[in-house]
Amino acid sequence: MKPEAMLKTHPQAVSYQSELADCIAECFKCAFSCSSCADACLAEESVANLRACIRSDLDCADVCNATGFVLSRQTKIGTSPAAAQVKACRDACRTCGEHCEQHRDHHSHCAECADACHACANACDKLLEVLE
Repeated sequence: MKPEAMLKTHPQAVSYQSELADCIAECFKCAFSCSSCADACLAEESVANLRACIRSDLDCADVCNATGFVLSRQTKIGTSPAAAQVKACRDACRTCGEHCEQHRDHHSHCAECADACHACANACDKLLEVLE
């Protein structure tokens, strides 16, 4: 089920369902990409050169997962810490995306992860525009 379909079933649906659904979907996609990238980095021969990237991947995956779950609880989202969580997610995605960009030309998993991070950061920005 897509996030938007589930969000529409909520008895107190919010007016910004599209942005919310997009952000939730991008958070979970990014969490998957970051977790997979960290695992792939650990399998590389040059793993020592990828330590910062791996740490960033793991941090970003955890923050994205948490953000996706927090946003799934849309009742009174404006009075929850959701906006702060979305900002933290955006910042984690930007940091991770920067680390993965440094390895884009050598590791395709880093290129994929960087793209996922950029997409998630953009979705967070769009949601923040309607929350604030």
